[in-house]
Amino acid sequence: MPVHPEIKKILDSIPESDPNQKIIPEEHRKMFDAPAIPFEKRVQVYSIEERNIPTSEADIPVRIYTPAEGDSFPLLMYFHGGAFFSGNLESHDEVARPLCMESGYKVISIGYRLAPEYPYPAALDDCYNVTKWAIEHKEELKWDEQNLALSGDSSGGNLVAAVSLKARDQQEFTITKQVLFYPSLDLDFSEFRYPSLVENGKGYFVESAQLAELNSFYLKGNADTDNPLVSPIREENLENLPSALIITAEYDPFRDEGELFAENLKKSGVPVETKRYAGVTHGFLGKFTHLEEYKDVYKHTGEFLKSK
Repeated sequence: MPVHPEIKKILDSIPESDPNQKIIPEEHRKMFDAPAIPFEKRVQVYSIEERNIPTSEADIPVRIYTPAEGDSFPLLMYFHGGAFFSGNLESHDEVARPLCMESGYKVISIGYRLAPEYPYPAALDDCYNVTKWAIEHKEELKWDEQNLALSGDSSGGNLVAAVSLKARDQQEFTITKQVLFYPSLDLDFSEFRYPSLVENGKGYFVESAQLAELNSFYLKGNADTDNPLVSPIREENLENLPSALIITAEYDPFRDEGELFAENLKKSGVPVETKRYAGVTHGFLGKFTHLEEYKDVYKHTGEFLKSK
């Protein structure tokens, strides 16, 4: 279907990008880190707690969302998007809240260290280590000791897949489910291997021509894009990974790699649900979930997380 008319109005108002203009992380953060939904219009949550979690690498800020009063809760770790160099707890507060209330999970949103100040593997290490911390503090968090799920959008979806792989291989804890929203799973942009990188590469918020530069901040230090912990789609052995829900957007450069990853998981015997939202672009959580066509994404996610 065509781009949703409300989204098209916004796309038409954006000046054409200059391919020669360098991306400055600090300037990009000023634009990206502002939440789209005013505080007073965000989903109400029973309680929210701010913490700093000590790990072997650094103290990592987290925001813990509790959906209701209770004695035990399933846990959902949330890794925000932002191309590994932007985004924070506040920018994705508008996403974590409905995830918490629709799923009934206690959500722990992680403010992992950002590139280029902290390139790969800092974000991966932080997400993994805070997840491990949550298990080690199960009594304090009132974890039900049955459900430990991961969720993330865009680069956060990359981190979900990478933490799932690392957890499977290191066997320090078990992930039960993973939710990837329009994930970026292949960080090698030396060539456009996926048709959606060409079809949706210009004029839909995310410009394919800028992706190599955007990801260069995370890859600083010569991280190998063939490494499955950098580009999870490169992993050949996908057996024994947690069941997955993969959400894609029709007008997203990353659409095809997300859907290919879903197919690869299925071929390895991993239960997978996929849903492509029509007429919408990358990054629609929060920004466009007020529109009728997309507001069910949180309900759908909640149903997946609550399913057996």
